Amino acid sequence: MERSNKRLVYICSPYSGDRVANTEKAKRYSRFAVDAGAVPFAPHLLLPLYMKEESERGQALYMDLVFLGRSDELWVFGNRISSGMQAEIDRAKQLGMPVRYFSEDMKEETDERSQHHYCE
Repeated sequence: MERSNKRLVYICSPYSGDRVANTEKAKRYSRFAVDAGAVPFAPHLLLPLYMKEESERGQALYMDLVFLGRSDELWVFGNRISSGMQAEIDRAKQLGMPVRYFSEDMKEETDERSQHHYCE
């Protein structure tokens, strides 16, 4: 296995709402990143294993931002930007981190706001 300069990519996509469907999408987005030669990290695939969304959301969001700070790039997927995702995007921009936007079918978009709907 080659240990080259692979980018650590933070996967940013919706979790709330239809959690089952959104978890499956996050898995697909992560596989897409692997196939693109990156090392993906999708916190909403890991944190729900040991944290409660209903009572520990604030702590989980804090942990997300810690993970994000150790990443090389932020990849945003889907056409809906939740408040949690927006916090991740804002933090990545504060850190000067590259932010890339992709549709749900993993096509890269050049205009960050053209296909995205901002919501809570």
